[in-house]
Amino acid sequence: MNTDLTWLIGGPQGSGVESGANIFSKVCAGIGYQVFGKREFYSNIKGEHSYFAVRISDKKIHSNVNDVHLMVAFDGETIFRHADEVVEGGAIIYDSDLEETKIDEVHTLDIYFKSRLEKYLESKNKEFSIKGILETAKERGVTLLPVSFREILSKLAEDTNNPKLKGMIRMFNVIGVSLSLGILGLDSKPLLDSIESIFSKKPKVAEINKQVANYAYNYATAKFDKINFSPNSVSKEPNTILVQGHQGTAIGKMVCGCRFQPYYPITPASDESVYLESNEILNVKEDRPGSTVVVQTEDEISAIGMMIGGALTGTRSSTCTSGPGFSLMAEALGWAGINEVPVVITNYQRSGPSTGLPTRHGQDDLLFAINAGHGEFPRIVYASGAIEESFYDTGKCFNFADIFQVPVIHLLDKFIASSVITCKRFDPEKVTIDRGKLLDKIKQKPYKRFEQTSDGISPRSKLGLEDGIFWNTGDESDEYGHISEDPYMRIQMMDKRLSRFDLILNQIPKEDQVVSFGMADHCIISWGSTKGPILDAIDMLKKENINVGFIQIKLLHPFPTEYVKSLLKDVKTIIDVEANHTGQLGILFKQNLGRDVDYFILKYTGRSMTSTEIYDSLKKILGNKAKKREILTHGA
Repeated sequence: MNTDLTWLIGGPQGSGVESGANIFSKVCAGIGYQVFGKREFYSNIKGEHSYFAVRISDKKIHSNVNDVHLMVAFDGETIFRHADEVVEGGAIIYDSDLEETKIDEVHTLDIYFKSRLEKYLESKNKEFSIKGILETAKERGVTLLPVSFREILSKLAEDTNNPKLKGMIRMFNVIGVSLSLGILGLDSKPLLDSIESIFSKKPKVAEINKQVANYAYNYATAKFDKINFSPNSVSKEPNTILVQGHQGTAIGKMVCGCRFQPYYPITPASDESVYLESNEILNVKEDRPGSTVVVQTEDEISAIGMMIGGALTGTRSSTCTSGPGFSLMAEALGWAGINEVPVVITNYQRSGPSTGLPTRHGQDDLLFAINAGHGEFPRIVYASGAIEESFYDTGKCFNFADIFQVPVIHLLDKFIASSVITCKRFDPEKVTIDRGKLLDKIKQKPYKRFEQTSDGISPRSKLGLEDGIFWNTGDESDEYGHISEDPYMRIQMMDKRLSRFDLILNQIPKEDQVVSFGMADHCIISWGSTKGPILDAIDMLKKENINVGFIQIKLLHPFPTEYVKSLLKDVKTIIDVEANHTGQLGILFKQNLGRDVDYFILKYTGRSMTSTEIYDSLKKILGNKAKKREILTHGA
């Protein structure tokens, strides 16, 4: 049997759920397992429900699944919300002090979930309590593993003569992780090493956590049997790293020569800028030293203005934001477009409109990214489908901006930003830097910044370059940059700018526009972070000798119409998979190919898709039992 199990930890926001999951992920990755972790949390600093699901496997995985095999709960809400996800043969580690807790005593449960929960327990003839929900799990074949977390701390306090330990409930997360690893039968040394690494700057804290971890681990191995899903031994693949989503683009920006990033804080984009600021200096290799200046601005309008100013100096410049922040950047985006300024905006999408679900996932901004800003001007909209991919795509986006002298909007999302994965170590040797027609010396005098050329791209001066004086204005201008309202000049300049759409489609390699994962009578079209769960769902179908095609569209604007058409020419059924309500890629597809999508698999709950959900929907479609719109709902 292959190893493939999901571990879930939950608790109140601010109680160390993420730290616990990071320790567990680090241990499993260190042993050699493939890891895919996903964090979910409310837009609340402290108190509301937070959980982290970590899937480990001895083969490559790209997503989460619905099923949970081992769950750790140190609060009542986690048990109420997730007990029904634990499969037969799985187990729940829970704080035994919670057993008598009633539904009404958990004040963070919203009325809608509480109502559904009470109906469920009533249908099972169970009391409205932790005891009731655990009984339903036990009847399904789930093993219950009650532990008094406070008692563990008290006993350890006595053994170590450290009475302060009794009240350190913030260590419940480490207890939960350590109990889990003991029950799974994994070695304790990587656990202690992981804690030491995470708390390396706080040796006293590390030592206390190691004591707690060691005690809880030994407690579990002495008291409980291993569960049915305990993992097999595995050999660690060389050159593998554990990385969180925002780190892929941040490191990509350092490596490809981005040297200036102004930003305004917004979830989930801020993590990227914070990471960049914490790791400002990176010597990639001898010929590519440098540091990235990160500036927190007063708002998003200032952020895009400063980014444009940085780009005008010849410095590779970017900003990162999410939907509401990108909305504020729309006017300045048009200024960059009319002045042919190469900039990169990394948009970590989340659920809108307005503030929407500020800490939740969504692919809501596709059509907005394509159409943001008044008037007509060229831009590139490009989407990455995975963390590893985003590292390499970041360098490509900067090259596209410089070569074609356009704003590039790099679409990512909360799913990618908040996921933790194992992947091959990023290879900076594969990242090339192409600055396009950026001048070091002015040869043609007088210099014309917007000179008409055969390919529509003008040689670009930078601020301070001798004889490279140029003018910028938000108005239409002539070749020098002087304001002009002459109708014939207007035609020339509009044609010059917008002609680069054809240039972009001709010069960007086809494999960077669309990635084909095989064709079949039934074929999925999609973009962005749905890629991972789609690939895993397709693998699940292959085990049943069912083939489904898939093309991942990365270049979304300008749309690669002819190439997509050639790939799909023999396909009978087209299935659009994306995380928004309207099927925005499907709208683009019909607009550009004149062909309707046959089925939509959509999710707009703010939770990311699992491969299980996509697999189930595809089975319905293949069996002619699906609706035109299959709406996915899994996730607390």
